[in-house]
Amino acid sequence: MSKLILSRRAALAGLAAAAATPALAKAPMMGLSRPSHYRFTLGGFEVTTLFDGAIQLDGPHPIFGQDQTAEAVAELTAQYLLPSDKMEIGFTPVIVNTGDEVILFDTGNGAGRRPNAGHIRARLADVGLTPEQIDVIVITHFHPDHIGGLMEDGAPAYPNARYVTASAEYDFWSPEDKLTGGTERVAKLTQSNVIPLAEKFSFIKDGDDVVTGVTAVDASGHTPGHMAYHLESDGRRLMVCADAANHYVVSLERPDWHVRFDMDKEGAAAARKKLFGMIAADKIPFAGYHMPFPAVGYVVEMGPGFHYVPASYQLNL
Repeated sequence: MSKLILSRRAALAGLAAAAATPALAKAPMMGLSRPSHYRFTLGGFEVTTLFDGAIQLDGPHPIFGQDQTAEAVAELTAQYLLPSDKMEIGFTPVIVNTGDEVILFDTGNGAGRRPNAGHIRARLADVGLTPEQIDVIVITHFHPDHIGGLMEDGAPAYPNARYVTASAEYDFWSPEDKLTGGTERVAKLTQSNVIPLAEKFSFIKDGDDVVTGVTAVDASGHTPGHMAYHLESDGRRLMVCADAANHYVVSLERPDWHVRFDMDKEGAAAARKKLFGMIAADKIPFAGYHMPFPAVGYVVEMGPGFHYVPASYQLNL
């Protein structure tokens, strides 16, 4: 019998044995995974963005481009390969360690307030911090996804912190006459999450410093006292823009288009153009609360608005 016939028989026998052997179990699917934080230096500051979670919902129209047709918004988003009927909104608070104090900008949604969000205190553990180590909490405005995490289980979530917000924001949401009508939802959360901490609040206006190197910048329109914050250390700069722009394509490329979340549509549009015009002119990075995580990038002027450029390695150098 030839060696060729033997080798064929051996091969066939091997295949038969393999077929009779149970297949090894496949690895289980692990599900969606996202990074929890991004940290970089800014001069003598250390800046960390924290992923509080995200929600998926219908849109962008009519939430974004509320005064436009669905077709106009879809035409714009299609240029960036985005679907016209679904979108995601993420939530990204910012921590700044100045070397003397740890500042948290906004507290996220709070545990249990909505699915797939409310993870800030867990994220703190990821970056080596505890709630007790937060010295200052800056609230950019009083929408629920920013003040929801101030209180947990009826107690202050950050027991050693002092609090800073715009006087115009507090004065608008805190009166009891806001507890009915269109302001009811936010006013009720203000009563439960902000008012109990009122004695620890400091109230600021445009141009005031939270600490040296952290300056309030009026960005009202989204809410009456909405603030951005300009950071500068050793010549390095960053703008914390909060909700001045809530969609990285629609809000920035068409800053005049109305957004459902903006209380003063024209005022918010004016704030977007002014704030991002300065960011583009000075070529500085910004952190945007609802930008795609890690929520840090740049803008360049383009057409009637601005084009978003996500940070890649610039801030790692």
